[in-house]
Amino acid sequence: MADKLKAPFRYDIVGSFLRPQAIHDARASWKAGNITFEQLHKVEDVEVAKVIEAQKQVGLHAVTDGEFRRRWWHLDWLAGFNGIKVYDFKTAGFGIEKVMQGTYVDSPLSFDPNHPFIEGFRRTQKLAGDTPVKQTISGPNMITLDSVVLSAQYAANPVYANLDELRHDLAKTYQDAIKAFHDAGCRYLQLDDTSWGALFSPRFRAKIEACGYDPDELIDVFGDITDEALEGRPDDMVITTHMCKGNFMSHWLYEGTYETIARRLLNIRGFDGFFLEYDDERSGSFEPLRHLPTDTDQRVVLGLVTTKTAELEDPERIRERIAEAAKIVPLERLCLSPQCGFSSTEEGNSIDPSVQWEKLALVRDIARSVWDDADEA
Repeated sequence: MADKLKAPFRYDIVGSFLRPQAIHDARASWKAGNITFEQLHKVEDVEVAKVIEAQKQVGLHAVTDGEFRRRWWHLDWLAGFNGIKVYDFKTAGFGIEKVMQGTYVDSPLSFDPNHPFIEGFRRTQKLAGDTPVKQTISGPNMITLDSVVLSAQYAANPVYANLDELRHDLAKTYQDAIKAFHDAGCRYLQLDDTSWGALFSPRFRAKIEACGYDPDELIDVFGDITDEALEGRPDDMVITTHMCKGNFMSHWLYEGTYETIARRLLNIRGFDGFFLEYDDERSGSFEPLRHLPTDTDQRVVLGLVTTKTAELEDPERIRERIAEAAKIVPLERLCLSPQCGFSSTEEGNSIDPSVQWEKLALVRDIARSVWDDADEA
């Protein structure tokens, strides 16, 4: 068996990159019926190969496909499950009036072994050569929150008698997904689960209560679902989670500190690392990190460099903040990354494409100045 990757790495990424114009053009042509799905895939492969090479050039120890094969960071993954229904709706939730898509559970959940993300991973792995591929998918509680708790469609026609019944099917769905990725050769998997933000954001806690649920009780529900989803996970596979407060065209969704959820979230022992947003004052202090168990080697990846704006952070200030965090979590258990991806949806954040590489070079250089093992993979 090959050695397990030393991930999350001292300098790492969340996953997405700004879509090149060729991707936008190809998707538009496919939607218009001018090219086939396979022709779209070929364009994606060309652009994924380019973004992989750019990631290698900046020194990343594992690369992603930039999430170029999807429209949304979360929905394309969830839409491939049995039991999920997709629909369009208008929202101004991010401060932008936009037609978006949502999901709800309309029949029992299960994993489709023919999910397109598995084939997408294989294509990316082939393009990456000997460099490990980090696969990003949305976490299970994106379904718990958006497709059940906050869903009027689900409330009108519930599939499960209670959240315990949901937990078992949802966890089994993710267990099967994890095995499918492992069988395909994936050794670095990340579950992006921003749903936790709703449990500390006052505005969303009120929405949850209006739907008849207790947000404090959901903290343990979210944790229990995730724990069960990670049961039996392969020992040679790194699995991390990423939790930010929303990232859509440089806008955010949730506000509040991690204190409300940290006790439960940071005690999910099936994760090897936690990518946490810490790029502005909305993140609060590092104090909630005290809940990280002391008897594990799990790492916390500090998202101290923002992807929302083009301004480059002051390296010395970032080093100072790392030192602040190290007063709570030992430095050897800390890493550095951007606070989120650069393009959580196909629209992307409001920055020039060159900025994303400048930001990653900054993260790399700061990490090398802080950790002696920054270049170990």
